Amino acid sequence: MRSVRARAAIGATLVVAVALVAAGLAVLSVLRTNLIDQADLQAEVAAREVAGQLALDTAYADLDLDDEEDHPVQVTDEEGRVVFVSKGLRAISGTASTGVSPVPSASAGATPSPGDDDDDGDDDDGGDSARPARGEVSSDDPDFSDGTATVDGKQADYRFAAVEATTPAGLTLTVHAGAPLAAEQEAVNTVRGAMLTGLPLLLAVVAGVTWLVTRRALRPVEGIRREMAAITASEDLARRVPEPGSRDEIAALARTTNETLSVLEASVERQRRFVADASHELRSPIASLRTQLEVAEAHPELLDLPGAVADTVRLQVLAADLLLLARLDAGEKPGAARLEVGALVREEVSQRTGDRIPVTVEVEVAEDASYEVNGSRGQLARVIGNLLDNAQRHAAHRITVQVAADGSGVRVEVRDDGAGVPEDERERIFERFVRLDDARSRDDGGAGLGLAIARDVATRHGGTLTVHRAPEGGAAFRLWLPYAAAT
Repeated sequence: MRSVRARAAIGATLVVAVALVAAGLAVLSVLRTNLIDQADLQAEVAAREVAGQLALDTAYADLDLDDEEDHPVQVTDEEGRVVFVSKGLRAISGTASTGVSPVPSASAGATPSPGDDDDDGDDDDGGDSARPARGEVSSDDPDFSDGTATVDGKQADYRFAAVEATTPAGLTLTVHAGAPLAAEQEAVNTVRGAMLTGLPLLLAVVAGVTWLVTRRALRPVEGIRREMAAITASEDLARRVPEPGSRDEIAALARTTNETLSVLEASVERQRRFVADASHELRSPIASLRTQLEVAEAHPELLDLPGAVADTVRLQVLAADLLLLARLDAGEKPGAARLEVGALVREEVSQRTGDRIPVTVEVEVAEDASYEVNGSRGQLARVIGNLLDNAQRHAAHRITVQVAADGSGVRVEVRDDGAGVPEDERERIFERFVRLDDARSRDDGGAGLGLAIARDVATRHGGTLTVHRAPEGGAAFRLWLPYAAAT
């Protein structure tokens, strides 16, 4: 029962079984109804034929009865007494008569007469209006009933039709004629037996076919499972699960699994590079600081205190950058504080009193509202600071920060008049620990994390960070952030 194949086979078998049983009962019901209707028609025809003869004043002995064995006939008077039975009829039930043998006053061969009736011959005027007129057969639908009859010593089930007729003498008689139900019972039993015999075989076929089809359909899933188990055991994320050639859900599952493995492999590889680059970047300042301290311990007069402080500051900045990247990789969401970008830029620039090149701030006047965005003040200030640090390292004489509206958001553009960024390097510089050769040649070139942090923060705030060529000839870093949602 834990197997999908078993559950699918059992479920399909149960559904088919319920459907077949319901259909079988419906078929048997319709078949039985049709056969009973045929028996009713036969019994009615036989009853009306006898009733017609009685209405024509035919004597009991002269009644023409067709196939008395298949259509036994019983005639009763108004009081329910039997006045005539067909040949060979010995017992009958289901006709509400008081007996089987004819009463002596109306024995076979006697002709009914008005004197046998107790209504003084006034049926035409004072009789029951529901009864047929003298010499006529009732036109109402006959009454049908189920019963049994013993004919020539053989008892069987019959369907009886009761038809009233009035003789010319005014005597109202009820003719009960039967039609055998043996054929109906045999047909129903045959169909029922065939269904009971074929149902288990059909259900076995359904279960077997469902099992085989499900097994074949799930075969690729087993291949995917085995390969995933092997990948987990070997920790080799370069492997991929087999993709079936079909275009069904299983093929889509395999493709999605491989896409997930590709993303996971890239993430793990990026994490490995990050750890390797971080350890490399940390090794230099730590080794330098240790060397200076060891020299100072042996020769205090040779202590390079400014160099030790610089290495310590560099180590502190690098550790802070690594911690921020770790928080961003862990999915830390920016805050929902509402802040004004123009004021944030002015505040950040005003705090940079020791910059090599003064920064010019240009904030365009907003027509409808201020440049408000939702996010983390500290992280966005870090982005602006990183862009300004980058501009300070590469600018020759001028750095400009422009704040302006841009569609459904605000644009912050940091421009310098330096050498700019080659077009083929404009995406690569946003990767972690990536520094161009020019930056590596500087002592303050940084660890190559500032632009990577800036883009990650911009992306998590729903914005973008790109680099273009500035009108001054240098680089123009363009930060775009969406406006704050209306409250």
